Amino acid sequence: MNRATFGPGGNGDLFYAEGGKSTVQAPGWVKRFGLDAYEFEAGRGIGAGEETLRKIGQKAREHGVLMSLHTPYYISLSGVDPEKRLKSIEYIKQSLWAAELLLADTIVIHSGSAAKISREEAMKLSCDTLEKVIEAVGDTDVKLGIETMGKINQLGDLDEVIEQCRVDKHYAPVVDFGHLNARERGGYFVTVDDYRRVFDKIACGVSDDAAKNLHCHFSKIEYTDAGEKKHLTFADGVFGPCFEPLMEAIALEGVTPRIICESDGTQPEDALAMKTYYERILQK
Repeated sequence: MNRATFGPGGNGDLFYAEGGKSTVQAPGWVKRFGLDAYEFEAGRGIGAGEETLRKIGQKAREHGVLMSLHTPYYISLSGVDPEKRLKSIEYIKQSLWAAELLLADTIVIHSGSAAKISREEAMKLSCDTLEKVIEAVGDTDVKLGIETMGKINQLGDLDEVIEQCRVDKHYAPVVDFGHLNARERGGYFVTVDDYRRVFDKIACGVSDDAAKNLHCHFSKIEYTDAGEKKHLTFADGVFGPCFEPLMEAIALEGVTPRIICESDGTQPEDALAMKTYYERILQK
């Protein structure tokens, strides 16, 4: 039986508290902790060299840990400066190079900004950039994931991400449930059906396969009127969303997403809490 998989985005505090020194150790640590996925965080750039990336990939294969990579935050799909957009294409190419060494099957790309231009213009620019990315990278086995975003002045509501994914078959949505909740200033995900509608919309707007094998991010996120402010842990009792209805939704739908937890320092513990709850539902 295929199942959802769970893992942390980067190394949590516990990894270092238990003696972790290098991300080369992370796949083995994650597996021993009871998880099955890991997202390599390159938001500030791909700092690791070829040898280190290759070692991490080898360790992931050895321990059966599914790998993904988050691309640099400074990628600008909708930047009005053509030179910056061309550089973004190079950053995505570099991310694909790193992903291949990591044996990662997915890279995660931010959707773009709409802070200084209209959303319509930003979408047009972002889709043009995405077309140019495919021209530059050609065919690839690595999925190019486009992430839903948490700030109002960013592109990245679910409809916008679906539209961006229609540019080419290599693109797929990455749904960050905390981001979507934050950009709606809370209350967006309360019931099981609230989560189910995301999978239904992706199945209709992209494909059944994209919905079934959705790459996801999850954390509780503090928000303001502008949307996302900061990531929290599952211990927070003020901001959402709650993960339990999501676990019930994926079990009910029979989908098998990969859920990467991005809690603030407690990524592994919170990822394991989701996995444990999910497996209890399957045993009922």
